[in-house]
Amino acid sequence: MINPYTSQPSANILIVDDKPPNLRILSTMLVKAGYKVRAVTSGNMALTAAKTMPPDIILLDIKMPDIDGYQVCQELKQFPETAEIPVIFLSALQDVEDKVKAFEAGGVDYIIKPFQFEEVRARVSLHLTFRQTRYQLQQLNQELEKRVEERSTDLLKAQEELLFHARHDSLTELANRLLFLERVDLALKRVHEENNYTFAVLVIDLDRFKRINDSEGHIVGDRLLVEVSRSLETLVSPADTVARLGGDEFAILLDPIDDVNEALKVAQQVKTTLTTSFFIQDKEVFTSPSIGLSISHRKYQSAIEILQDADIAMGQAKEKGRGRYEIFNQKMHAQALKLLTLETDLRHGIDKEEFKVYYQPIMQLNPIELVGFEALIRWQHPYKGFISPGEFIPVAENTGLIIPLGTIVLEKVCHQIKIWNKKYPHATSLKVAVNFSSKQFNDVNLVKNIDEVLEKMNLNSNNLKIEITETSLIEHSLKTIKLVKELKKRNLEICLDDFGTGYSSLSYLHRFPVDILKIDRSFINSIGQPEENLEIIQSIITLAHNLGMKVVAEGIETEEQLIYLQQLNCDFGQGYFFNRPLPPAEVEKLLETN
Repeated sequence: MINPYTSQPSANILIVDDKPPNLRILSTMLVKAGYKVRAVTSGNMALTAAKTMPPDIILLDIKMPDIDGYQVCQELKQFPETAEIPVIFLSALQDVEDKVKAFEAGGVDYIIKPFQFEEVRARVSLHLTFRQTRYQLQQLNQELEKRVEERSTDLLKAQEELLFHARHDSLTELANRLLFLERVDLALKRVHEENNYTFAVLVIDLDRFKRINDSEGHIVGDRLLVEVSRSLETLVSPADTVARLGGDEFAILLDPIDDVNEALKVAQQVKTTLTTSFFIQDKEVFTSPSIGLSISHRKYQSAIEILQDADIAMGQAKEKGRGRYEIFNQKMHAQALKLLTLETDLRHGIDKEEFKVYYQPIMQLNPIELVGFEALIRWQHPYKGFISPGEFIPVAENTGLIIPLGTIVLEKVCHQIKIWNKKYPHATSLKVAVNFSSKQFNDVNLVKNIDEVLEKMNLNSNNLKIEITETSLIEHSLKTIKLVKELKKRNLEICLDDFGTGYSSLSYLHRFPVDILKIDRSFINSIGQPEENLEIIQSIITLAHNLGMKVVAEGIETEEQLIYLQQLNCDFGQGYFFNRPLPPAEVEKLLETN
């Protein structure tokens, strides 16, 4: 048998067949293909030839005068020097039982006579390749075993490194979630076993980290995470644990502490340290931490529970303005449970189509005339009754449910517009404004979804306006500008909602392809109050007109507000002075009288 590393065409093939013509034809073809060939006409001769000089592969007939091919194959498999030689049966027997018997005897393949030589050559080549590969794997395994024996110290070190990486964050080399929870569980065990044993868990989330990542790039973002890690490590003792839980979220286990004030002191230090700027690649980067604390108690049965409570407290800190810390209490737990229940109800509500769309009229102010509506979502819960959008929209935003919810609103609005256009031909110029959140503008499929809904409803986009908030426009400015331009290609008007509540910068407006500005109701409510508020309204209207934009005043509730806005040449207005949000049936009454 030649070395298995030898190239295939020089491989040694043993052919066994009691018909000389078969041997002659097959031998000639294989020799022409470059193989070395030996041929024998009986089973016993095959055994002798294979044991004397083992071939690389055997082509074996089944029916022979002395012993059949099955017996030959079985006997070859009993001797170490021939056991690994691949045997391909060549036979005129075509029954499944014959083939099964061949494989049970140890054959690797079965070719039916009369055969095509190309098939024989292909299968011979395949099994020689298999054999070479198997031999190479054996050699590699032997080499590996040898190296393992010689380098047991290196193996131990590698195992230690593997264990380290399994329990530590690859970027910062801090403890990861797994190791952190293990250590909290150990501390919790001591709480249950020892009197007055106390520890604290802090969960820290970096404010505005996503914006830093998006604007400065992932390299700067990763470097910031490393810098934050090193800063946190300087604030605690070696007995404590600093961990990166994932993303921009960190945790600290203070174990043990003497009292709650010790944990609060560390929280204050974290806040002070992380609120200062970081210099990364010659850039000054600012962030701040939102911190949640939970203190150990025997009511906790697992590390997950105490970590969840610290996370809830961190969420409260974020909601209260960021750059602060909150300590967990039962009220927070109840609030978290309430939000979880609301999320579940929200999912069911979407599935069961519990949401309705109401329409608040938008009026031209000079002269007073109906020009359109703003679509507002309403949820009539089957058991809890009316649930305010202010309550469920934030939950939808945080859970991503705002995407399917937004699609529902868009479909309902487009369906309703189509009905009204057909029913009231005189009202086909009316436009309906649909609100889109920053989360929706982050959805890569936004434009595609709008296109699909318009196509599905067979509706012209001229009846539709898209409302986005000032904050969402600025937070993702480059991406949003691109999206807005795509929407405007479809003849969709873009309305900037709640102007004045976000960045309140008039100077940036010219950068965005916006058609309409909506002055936030807080400014309208100030009409009749200090003069500076009125000057702000006048400035907004003047600048918007200079930039070719129209202006809508939100929240008009009194005649005094209306008259003042008319004097300032405000284009449009909406509010309870004109009408509340109406269900479709009441809108139709309005359309019939206009």
